[in-house]
Order: sequence, then structure tokens, then C-alpha cells
Amino acid sequence: MQGFSKRADFLPFSRPTIRQVEIDEVVATLQSGWITTGPRAERFEKEFAAYTGFPHVLALSSATAGLHIGLLALGLRPGDEVITTPITWAATVNMIEALGGVPVFVDVRRDDLQMDPRHLAAALTPRTVGIIPVHYAGAACNMDLISKVACAKGLWVFEDAAHGVGTRYKGRHVGCDDRLGVFSFHPIKNMTTGEGGALVTRDEDLARHLRALRFHGLEKQAWNRYAEGGTPQVEVILPGFKYNFMDLQAALGIHQLASVDEFNARRRELADLYDRLLAEVPEIEPLALPAYDHFHTRHLYVVKVLESAGIDRDTFIARLRARNVGTGIHFRAVHTQPYYAQKYPRWLGALPVSEWASERLCSLPLFPLMSEDDVQYVVAAIRDALREGK
Repeated sequence: MQGFSKRADFLPFSRPTIRQVEIDEVVATLQSGWITTGPRAERFEKEFAAYTGFPHVLALSSATAGLHIGLLALGLRPGDEVITTPITWAATVNMIEALGGVPVFVDVRRDDLQMDPRHLAAALTPRTVGIIPVHYAGAACNMDLISKVACAKGLWVFEDAAHGVGTRYKGRHVGCDDRLGVFSFHPIKNMTTGEGGALVTRDEDLARHLRALRFHGLEKQAWNRYAEGGTPQVEVILPGFKYNFMDLQAALGIHQLASVDEFNARRRELADLYDRLLAEVPEIEPLALPAYDHFHTRHLYVVKVLESAGIDRDTFIARLRARNVGTGIHFRAVHTQPYYAQKYPRWLGALPVSEWASERLCSLPLFPLMSEDDVQYVVAAIRDALREGK
């Protein structure tokens, strides 16, 4: 590591911004005696609805829970085909598979790794019922092209906006261009509730059905049924699940949501600095920004380790770790995971861009608590890692 000074502390790939205001709210929630779904969860849903512009918000224990009951509510049946992208976290595809559906993959564009709408028509069959586009890394999908195909064929669109809090497409918040959208509040996301997620929809009947699925199949879910003046009587109208969102999570979320635009602005500043510095490192190719009209929150800073680097991605990651830099992989293409490769071998080799990218992707540290010096250090560590052995 000649000419490179290794930092003493480890720079993680991500770290949530937890301030005193969140800590105080969590403590107040604990002291209130009401820690499960209650008034803070209700407040969070209303504020998330106001932020996104979607009238119906259902906060949940996770985005995966949202994918599960969302697909149930949309009527997914065994044998139904759902089109999606292989460059996503496995949960997107797992929930299709868990309900007996059949995932159909569409390849991505090489530059920004968004679903390539040019391949949608070829993916359609008489069994296709819907499309799950994934708004990747803080950018929006090209929803006009996706919606055009869906509308022409009578398909539903269920947006995976796990990376999308604050992301906008042509001036409107992503998440519900059609029937349904899901968001994630995992700790690496742009705002966090520890764990958690939310479904959004404009359809009142769909929202009512989802609320029953979310919590034991109860038609009426007044959180204060155990409070003074409430009644513990309940009616189960369908076999539901226990995917409710706690006030403890909402205690984090109401303050995180209030600051998410500030968090996103800081992410954009840091990502812009990465863009400028990495422009001089030809072996590393940052994710391109889609050219269509959208607002990118820079949720992830994804790069591709090109062949000219002379090392593979895993060696690159190991060398950065040796220099106290943490990284992530977002994502290994789902169709190459052991379960899906064995069950659906026809996809192996059929998605060349996704497979090429899957072997080269690496997410660099990016979170609001980072400094400009941290970004400069990461790029210096990259340069030094590429020099090693030469």
C-alpha cells in the first residue's frame, strides 16, 4: 500500500442517521405503555400519505410482507406469470414464487440497470397477469413505457419502490402509477424505521382488503380497542397475517420522514463528488443516470468493476475491506441463485446484461453521515486497490 495511508477506523457501506429526536421519541413511546400498533403508527401513515400523495398507506412490518399481501390482494394464482427484473433483492421474486406464481425475467439496460422495456413484449404470454418494475438504486423506471404495455394487455403493475422514498418520475412520486406500490424502511434505505415497509394505493376497496390481510383478517382494526371506551370484540373476515407496524417503528419513522428530503440532498451531494472523482478511474464504471425526466435520490452508489481492472469484483471488495472500506452487492441476479437456477434453468444465459452486471456490481459507502473526506478516501482506496500487484 505504498503512497496510501490507511485510515484507522472502518468505513461501513451504510449507517442510518439516528439523532436525539428519534431517540427521544422512542423513549417516549416506551414510557407511554403503547408500543405496538397505535397512535404513532396511524400518524406515520397519514404523514407518508401526505408526502407521497397517495391516499391510502398501510405501514407494515417489512416490504416483503407488503409484496406478499399485495400479490394476494391482486389475485395472483398458481401458474400466473409475473414479469420482473433479475436485478433486485430476492424478496421481489420470492413472493411470486411463494404464492405459486411463475417469475418471468426481463433483462436490464447495461448503463443504469433499470428494466429494459424493449424486452417486455417478448416476455408476454397468455398466462401473464402483471408486471413488477423495480425502481433501482434511487432512480425511477421508465413508467410510461411499462404502463403502455400493461394497459394494452390488461395487466396490473405493482411497483417495487423499496429504493424509492423521495424518487419522482416526471414530477410525481414513484410507487403507484397503477394499482399498488411497496416501500422499504430497512436501515440501509434513505429513511428507516429499523425494519418496516409500506403499501400505497389509490384504490379504496383494495386498501380495505389489504388492511384485513395485514392483521389477522380483521375487518375493523381500531388500534384503541383496548383503550378506555373501546371494545375488544373483533370479526375475522378472511385468513390474514400478522404484518402490522409498531408504534416503536413509527417513533423512528415520523422524524426520519420529516428529514428524508434533507437526507436525500446530502446523498446527492456525496454521489456527485463520487461522480467527479471516479471520472478519472476508467477501470470503475459508476451506474449511469437515466436520461428521462425523474428525480434520483442516489439511494445506492453502484459501480461496475470492468475487465480492464485486471481483477474480479470479489477481489476488488476484499482489497477495499483490507483498506477499511465496506461495500455491498446490489444485487446478484436472482435467476442465478441456486433455487431459481435449478427450478428455472432456461433463464441461465438468456439474460446476458444482467449476468454480466451481476458479476461486476459493487456498492460503495454512501450515507448522509459521511463527509467529503470519506468519499475522497474511498476513491483513494480504490486507486490503491487497483494498483496492488501491478
